Amino acid sequence: MAEVRLDRVWKAFGGNMVIRGVDLTVDPGAFVVFVGPSGCGKSTLLRLIAGLEEVTRGNVLIGGREVTELPPYERGIAMVFQSYALYPHMTVYDNMAFGLRLAREGRAAVDARVREAARILQIEPLLERKPRQLSGGQRQRVAIGRAITRNPEVFLFDEPLSNLDAALRVQMRIEIARLHRQLGATMVYVTHDQVEAMTLADRIAVLDAGIVRQFAAPLELYHHPADRFVATFIGSPRMNLLPCRAVGEAEGRVMVEIAEGTVLATTTRADAGAEIVEIGLRPEHLLCGGGGDAEIAGRVLAVERLGGESFVHLSLPGDRTLVAKAPGGIEARPGIEMRIGIPAGAAYLFDAEGRCLPRPAFE
Repeated sequence: MAEVRLDRVWKAFGGNMVIRGVDLTVDPGAFVVFVGPSGCGKSTLLRLIAGLEEVTRGNVLIGGREVTELPPYERGIAMVFQSYALYPHMTVYDNMAFGLRLAREGRAAVDARVREAARILQIEPLLERKPRQLSGGQRQRVAIGRAITRNPEVFLFDEPLSNLDAALRVQMRIEIARLHRQLGATMVYVTHDQVEAMTLADRIAVLDAGIVRQFAAPLELYHHPADRFVATFIGSPRMNLLPCRAVGEAEGRVMVEIAEGTVLATTTRADAGAEIVEIGLRPEHLLCGGGGDAEIAGRVLAVERLGGESFVHLSLPGDRTLVAKAPGGIEARPGIEMRIGIPAGAAYLFDAEGRCLPRPAFE
């Protein structure tokens, strides 16, 4: 295992700057995920670590060693891509052994490492098959096994599960998490799927337009987002945002008006010293039918019934919308009026610059 450090890394393609001064350290043995919307620069950042793209400015260090100018094969990394990139004419065994043979490893060493990787990934019965005889999940295991045989200092994953169906994605997430625990290796993983990020990572780097907005543990991002972007990106369904204004304080806490006549005493301290312009409310914290410390009313637009839970979409006065999570059997239908309760601790307040004001975690 090795530390990965990005020191003020910039990357431009022509006149287009896609990575903007990223400073980030991945601790030895950590599982770090780069997440963000399409085009945010997460895959480019991974490729800069791998040496598949040249750094415009800044430095990349792996295990304390400067590798910025080194080719990929000298960096001590192994990469697993979105496409499996298996040789169709080779068996699983030969696909996993190919890189070792190129490196002129002895036959006994190659055999031992391939069979150990197959044991770890539970693909020993597949070693004599060709890729066309494998399912998508099995092919991805082979691609990961090929990386394991290289015994790298750092594993790099570039959206490795995006070609799999939903059930296989869940299964492979569990497999990759188990693999990390078993190997204790440093892993850097890119995905656009926040569920993958939240369930796999020790820490997550949330990227937006080439900038790391926040780098923190999954629950830190959820409970204490740095800004509006992180708050709305982490969480599914996404956080509701409504305009509001501060109207005073109660016992040292900010009071905000969400709608005419609806005032909420939040848990945010009144000495935050910022102009408050928006309130954020996560769907899972709202109370369908009313209750909490304040209430707002809306008309039901749609109900998404997912079995054990439902998501109720409402229209609010002023051409605003709101989503609230409810029990699966809630009696709601489009067109009816519904009151939504807001607990005081559920409120996230944002200033005019989009920064999230500090607040206690709402459990």
